[in-house]
Amino acid sequence: MAAMSMKTMMALAPLLCLAVAASLGGVEARKHPGKETLGYYELRRGEFSMVVTNWGATILSVRLPDKNGRIDDVVLGYKTIGGYVNDTTYFGALVGRVANRIAGGRFTIKNHPYHTYTNDGNNTLHGGHRGFNQVFWSVRERATGAFPYITFYYRSGDGEEGFPGALDVLVTYKIDGDCSYSVTMYARPVDKPTPVNLAQHTYWNLRGHGRGTVLDHSVQIFASAVTPVGGDLIPTSAVTPVAGTPFDFRAPAAPGARIAEVEGGYDINYVLDGRDADGQGVRKVAVVSEATSGRVMELWGDQPGVQFYTGNFLKGDEGKGGAVYEKHGGLCLETQDFPDAVHNPKFPTEIYRAGQVYKHYMLYKFSIAGK
Repeated sequence: MAAMSMKTMMALAPLLCLAVAASLGGVEARKHPGKETLGYYELRRGEFSMVVTNWGATILSVRLPDKNGRIDDVVLGYKTIGGYVNDTTYFGALVGRVANRIAGGRFTIKNHPYHTYTNDGNNTLHGGHRGFNQVFWSVRERATGAFPYITFYYRSGDGEEGFPGALDVLVTYKIDGDCSYSVTMYARPVDKPTPVNLAQHTYWNLRGHGRGTVLDHSVQIFASAVTPVGGDLIPTSAVTPVAGTPFDFRAPAAPGARIAEVEGGYDINYVLDGRDADGQGVRKVAVVSEATSGRVMELWGDQPGVQFYTGNFLKGDEGKGGAVYEKHGGLCLETQDFPDAVHNPKFPTEIYRAGQVYKHYMLYKFSIAGK
């Protein structure tokens, strides 16, 4: 089966509705009315591989060689699927309906007030208590071969976690090359306008998961400004230049160099620079590298912002293979619309009307430094 093009995916988005049965890598997952079965799916091209699950459309592992040919898993995760149930770290998850925070769990659309589930103090975080990371997704389409992919589908119902209207959602994970993969997300409100802001919440440690902190990684973020936050991590509505501040990663720098100057550690939205590279809004977002392994990760995307988070709330979580994830044991780079955009008219809108298609694309490219 040929891989789906962007145009084909756009055409499919309005048609999502049916429960499906699918298999990949010898593991089957079926969706029946009122009954769900867990599935694990491996996508592989040579020595590069990733494993995903239909629980939360979650990335469980990404494995690739280092400069000496040693293959490691470079994403954080739990040793069993039980760890992902009621998880508050969001390891590898697809988060929504609205990623990041909504102040007070309240917003208004066309003079109609809505109240969403508050799970972060007085705020709604990553869609509420039962966000998209806490539901079963069905398998919509899949392909093996040279460029394997899998597409998950979920329908979020009207009123789920307090959000208005039903929402159809697709996410496709695809291996695009010898050491690269993409994430393509689509969503379409069915019957009411609603906020939509999806994000992929993988934690990275390029030395290998569980091997110390990421404070010595080199990070470059192609952004000249951030949206500063208050004590509750809600944006103030300002856009502030990073020049002369510890948030300046326009040139490669180690997060640990100035993290002591940032209360609580890095957890902030960057306003991305530059024009798109392909006419579709895609631009280089960030480059991360790690000297011991020689691994380099480039992130490209089409969203206006990226959340940079340094695993500040990790606290000795037990992970895969007996690993223990200490504070700052992984970093996240989550492309997104700006946080709390429902309350900030100066920010790009995240309100989509019925029938309007939301699109979000990410591309990860891995390499070895000097090669």
